[in-house]
Order: sequence, then C-alpha cells, then structure tokens
Amino acid sequence: MVNTADIDLFWWSFWLYLASFILFTLFASLGKRRIGVVAVVSFAIALVLHTAGIAARWIISTHPPFSTMYEYALTMSWVIGVAFIVILARFRRMVLGVVISPVLIVVLVMASLLPKEIAKQLMPALQSYWFYIHVTLAAVAEGAFLVAAGGGILYLMRGGRRGEDDLVPPRDFIEEIISRSIRIGYPLFTIGALFAGAIWAQRAWGSFWSWDPKETGSLVVWLFYTLLLHQDIRGKWRGGALAVLSIIGFALIVISFLGNLFFGGFHAYI
Repeated sequence: MVNTADIDLFWWSFWLYLASFILFTLFASLGKRRIGVVAVVSFAIALVLHTAGIAARWIISTHPPFSTMYEYALTMSWVIGVAFIVILARFRRMVLGVVISPVLIVVLVMASLLPKEIAKQLMPALQSYWFYIHVTLAAVAEGAFLVAAGGGILYLMRGGRRGEDDLVPPRDFIEEIISRSIRIGYPLFTIGALFAGAIWAQRAWGSFWSWDPKETGSLVVWLFYTLLLHQDIRGKWRGGALAVLSIIGFALIVISFLGNLFFGGFHAYI
C-alpha cells in the first residue's frame, strides 16, 4: 500500500532541503547573514515536514517505520538533519549547511529510487524488538558517520587557509566535528548493526551470522571505522587524512546500503 500523505510530506521536505542547500551556498559565497538565516529556516521547516512524514508512516502502518530500505533511508537522513540542527544550536556555524544538506539530499535521492509501499503486516522475521533496536541504532550511527563525511568535505574545501574565518570555521574545529561524530557513531553501530543484528538474525533465521551481503557490508564498515577511530585516538590520522577517510566511509556506507539490491540475501526485503 502506498499512502500519498506521507510521500507528499517527504516531497516538500526534499525541495526545502534543496532550497536550503542553494541558500547555504549563496551564504558561503556572499557572506550575507540574512541569506544564511533564511537557509536555516528553510532547513528547519524541511526537517519538521520530514518528521511529520515519518510520524505519518508510523501511524498508517501501526508499527515503527523501519521495515524497508526506503524507511531506513528516511530515518538515516532524518538523523543527519537533527544532528545539523544540534550542531548549529551549539556552535552557530551556518556554513556547515553547505556540506551537511547535500549529504542529506543524496540519502533522500537514494530513498526516492526505492519501493515506497507501507507494510501493514510485518513478516515474522521483522516482528521482534531486536529488529527495531538493530535498525534504529544502525540508522543513528550511520547518520553520525555521514555528518563526519560532511565535515570532511568542508575540511578539504577550506584548503590551506589558517586561523579564524568569518564564514568557514578553523580546521581544528572541523576536525573536532569529524572526530566527535565518529566517536558517537562507532559504539552505536557496534551495538546496533553487529550485536543486536546478530541476536535478531539468530532468532529470525537460526544463525548469528550467515555472510549475507548486508552483514558482510556492515562488517566492512565496522572494521573501517574501528581502524579509523583507533588511529584518531592515537593521534595518527588527523587533519586531511581524517577528512579523506571520513568521505571514504561515506562511500562504504552507500555501497553497504545498496548491496543487497544487487546480491540479494536475507536482507533483500529491507
């Protein structure tokens, strides 16, 4: 079943996110604070509509809207939006919208290509609270990793300019955003994607691990961020290296997300 009410909400939120990205870009180029304020307002309205769309799917389906890849992408992009608003409220750096909003838009574009049906009756494998723990924590974690990727893009865009800038934050600040996002996302991904996912798999399919394409992709993502976090804590991979690797992490997440579309497996329905 496809309900047009929630799809209309997501449609409007997408275009408002896109408008905010254009406005954030103009703000970064022209330095007009008024443009930045309008960009933030546009982004905030988009996030409200986005939230309303998720709530509408929840009400219509009578279960949390995490049962399909489409809903997972909507949740992951919502986490990115919330994270940006929190960072903006904390640090007052509107220019971050130049890199955070396009990352969110990319996730919504991927979602738009996926089936949008609402399942009223979940298949037995999904009727487990472990499934909701698994999907929710994984979506929040990957949302944090994608915020880190946005920070990595901004770091590289800043180039060799040093010190404080009226628009672009100093490199140390951007590096801190990347590092914090990874440190928040990593434990959530470990608990949600791996441990909760393994427990759910055992209850649903009788095996903790089956080398399903999505399971393998999640393991690759986890190993990558394990190494990245380890080196970050040791102070080895900092600066430009951390920025580049956070962007590579974004690519790995996208590949892992889309992998089961091409290779099938137990996760083929989500």
